[in-house]
Amino acid sequence: MNNDDLDPRDTEIRDTDDGAVQPDPNGASEDSGSPASTRGGASAVSEAAAKHDDTGGGRSGSPPDESGSETSAAADEPAGTGEGPDATMSAKKQGKGEEKAGSFWKELPILIVIALVLAFVIRTWVVQPFYIPSSSMEDTLLIGDRVFVNKLVYEVRDIKRGDIVVFNGSGSWDEEDDVTVEEPTNPVSRLFTWVGQQFGMAPTGKDYIKRVIGLPGDTVQCCDEQNRVLVNGVPLNEDYLYPGSLETHQEFGPVEVPEGRLWVMGDHRAVSYDSRMHQSDPGGGTISEESVVGRAFVIVWPLGRMDTLPIPDTFTGLNEGTAEAAAAGVPFALGAAAAVPVHLAGRRARRGARPVRRRGR
Repeated sequence: MNNDDLDPRDTEIRDTDDGAVQPDPNGASEDSGSPASTRGGASAVSEAAAKHDDTGGGRSGSPPDESGSETSAAADEPAGTGEGPDATMSAKKQGKGEEKAGSFWKELPILIVIALVLAFVIRTWVVQPFYIPSSSMEDTLLIGDRVFVNKLVYEVRDIKRGDIVVFNGSGSWDEEDDVTVEEPTNPVSRLFTWVGQQFGMAPTGKDYIKRVIGLPGDTVQCCDEQNRVLVNGVPLNEDYLYPGSLETHQEFGPVEVPEGRLWVMGDHRAVSYDSRMHQSDPGGGTISEESVVGRAFVIVWPLGRMDTLPIPDTFTGLNEGTAEAAAAGVPFALGAAAAVPVHLAGRRARRGARPVRRRGR
């Protein structure tokens, strides 16, 4: 059979007797002038390497990936630089973090308002902080101390001798050494001053703090042979006084405390402008029970002076006598309260026990 009679698609590369290589109709054209081994080998490798270098997946001169695909280049990329799952999670976390930060700043003004409202409610009806502006209560209280005042205690019990009370003396108790509070002209400064006064960080100029010495009906006077103050004839051993206070005592009284009023004195008697110095005022130097804001019960600042403010032992006997007198009146009050319903019940019983009279025909 002649080669011309063969279908070019059925021809194969075969060696002829003279060693010539027959062309492959399906292969590359012989016009290139390169042998088949060159066209299918080195050239292919060069093309694959060039493609690999173009993707940036390897260094110059390095062999290509066996698959010859571009996935190897993607695999060589550093983690987190692409758009894989880790990058998506990082973006989500960053978005949540920004959302939380934005939400916090939006809610902060509301939280501040709520805190101020709660503080105002507590300050108005429960506990109020006060700033000590003068030395009239030294050494019990020093200038700059902050105390908490219980405003509910006198709703459940009466004022007792020895209590340290805060009261409003506006209009009647204008002390000579009173602390003058200048009103700021700047509205912002005025706001901060008001807030400081409400939280005990600044003096108010009209609230005073003293110790209760005499209750309504008590007789207060000075002095006995040891220069001590007497209440109802009982001398007070006041260990809490500022050193040297007894020597500064001047005679006064006897003064009977009017109903509904209190006799108060400072612990630093030499500088305290208290009931003794207001005897020419209405009330004879006493203050109204209604003017009492509450009882100072603890020092909260500075931290090194934190302490409670209990009633001194010298008042124990006097206060127990008052309590006993009050207790003695309790049975009488209860008996009087129970007498009326008992009497009414007896009358009803007598009415029910009367015989029913029937009229004859």
